[in-house]
Order: sequence, then C-alpha cells, then structure tokens
Amino acid sequence: STPSSTAQLTSLRMQNGADVDVADIIDRREALRTTIATLGFGAVAMIPRVPALAYDPTNVYLAEPTDEFKESERQRAEFRKAQLEIKKNFDVVLTRLTTQSKTEEELETDLKELKYLVTRTGGLPLGIKKDDLVKAIRSKKAKGFWPTNVEYAYQALIREIAYQQSPNKDKDIENPL
Repeated sequence: STPSSTAQLTSLRMQNGADVDVADIIDRREALRTTIATLGFGAVAMIPRVPALAYDPTNVYLAEPTDEFKESERQRAEFRKAQLEIKKNFDVVLTRLTTQSKTEEELETDLKELKYLVTRTGGLPLGIKKDDLVKAIRSKKAKGFWPTNVEYAYQALIREIAYQQSPNKDKDIENPL
C-alpha cells in the first residue's frame, strides 16, 4: 500500500471509530476503475461505424443505358402509340353515340361498333375506364329515346367489357364449382 492510502485509512479509522480493512478499499477502487473502463469502451463500441468511402460494386450508376433498357423503352413507346390509336377509334364512336346518333339504328350500330372494338382490342384501351364509358352512355340513355334493341346492345357491350377484363377461359369442365 502507498503512503497516501495508509494515511487515508488511518483518518477513516479515527473518524468512524470502526476498523476498515485496507483490502476493501483497494477492491473498491479497482472495481471503480474497471467499471469506468468498461463503460468507456462500451460507449465507444456503441458509436455507429460509417465507412468514409464505401464502395459497393452492385450500386453503380451507368453512364449509358443498357441495350435491354433501350429495347424495353422502344416497346413501351410502340405500345403507347398503339393504345393512343385505339383510344382515338373509341373516342370517335363514343362521341358519335353521345352527340350525333338519334335513331334506333344509329344508336344500336354505335353500341355494336363499341362492342366490336372491345372484342378486337381485348378490352378497353389505356385512358378509357369502364366507369367513364358507362357514365357517358347512361347520360345518353337518360336524355330520353332508348328503345329495347338499343338496351340489348348496351347490355351486350357491358358483358363483353366484363368478359375481356376477366375472361375466365380456363373452366374446369369436370368440376362444376
């Protein structure tokens, strides 16, 4: 033991009037030093490590687009162009149905033409929703003249749209459910 710790021990004995073991004081000091050292290292270990210049070879930005990307962009552009042409055909017939057609034959012909376009294109083109089409036709129906044959053509159109959106062609004949 060092002279200062001996003096501290003697002063503690005199103040408290009790015997204090030198080994207890040394053990407490060592325990305190160990605890502080452990906490210090633990705090350092909890600091998040962020690499300064991390290089990830999977996260590379290309200077030029790949050939596959260029091909997919070309296909998307062709698809959009084709869909715009189909939409124009639908718009012409729908506009004629809602504004120009007055007789039973004209209304029925326009609805059958819409059904043909739905069948030929496999559904509605991009930009035309079933709800919007139905609202436009119902607004024409609400204006007055709507004979039975026109209603049949309208219902056939609605059924064809529903079929094209969910064809269910793979029916299991053996299982009726």
